[in-house]
Amino acid sequence: MHVHSHANDYGRAFALGVVLNIGFVIVEAIYGFLSGSLALIADAGHNLGDVIALILAWGAMLVARRQPSGRRTYGLRRATILAAVASGVLLLLAIVGIVWEAVGRLFSAQQVDGMTVIIVAGIGVLINFFTAMLFHGGREHDLNVRSAWLHMTADAAVSLGVVAAGALILLTGTLWLDPVISLGIAAVILVATWQLLRESVDMAVDAVPRHIDPVAVRDFLGSLDGVTDLHDLHIWAMSTTETALTAHLVMPADTTDNFLHQVSSELARRFRIQHATLQVERGDPDICCDPCEPGRRVSV
Repeated sequence: MHVHSHANDYGRAFALGVVLNIGFVIVEAIYGFLSGSLALIADAGHNLGDVIALILAWGAMLVARRQPSGRRTYGLRRATILAAVASGVLLLLAIVGIVWEAVGRLFSAQQVDGMTVIIVAGIGVLINFFTAMLFHGGREHDLNVRSAWLHMTADAAVSLGVVAAGALILLTGTLWLDPVISLGIAAVILVATWQLLRESVDMAVDAVPRHIDPVAVRDFLGSLDGVTDLHDLHIWAMSTTETALTAHLVMPADTTDNFLHQVSSELARRFRIQHATLQVERGDPDICCDPCEPGRRVSV
């Protein structure tokens, strides 16, 4: 029995976010080179990584809508998970590049136009904040949408830090502040990226999604009327928005389709598990299904 849910359509949000940020990356990179600011160039590189991440997430969302086939019985939903993993890897590569350049600048400081840095980064704060708000509503239920929201929120904070660096350089003339701020940018990106990468990799290897407590799910199924035993419980992500579950329920008494439907609906309501497949067994001690190896059965 399955309860299906449909994610909100963020196609327009992705399109607008990509267009706005591509335009800003071009402007920020140009003025970064003209002003000699590594902080601006680093931020432009980070923003470019975020544009790529937005494009990957957008493309994966579109691909995931393709209908299942005889060979791909779940369709291409998992593309959203693969896109999240790829996005995290790209950001890690960007961090390495930023740190490499910043360390080099620490030993070879260059003149920076503080006012240009302030103006360009200030524009970045506004653009990134606006883009982040496009994904604000869906950040709790979709890793791709949350990834976009976190990227843009972090970008807004980073751009604000670059504004502060420009102001300090303008006031004090201390050039080493520029690469130091760049290292700070890299640290902010790393913190945000690591959490997303870890969660997306967990989904890719079929770990239980982080928003679900597997113990609570087991306790719920074990407490159902008529269930005397429970085993082979598996919970995994089909995509960044859909979760599946399979379980064997030992129920000596007869059950009905209505029971299975009610349990599936309750799993969707309580745990956001939309695809539940429940196998009912009578508990005959002389019969054991092949996957149910000794020691894997858990009494409830």
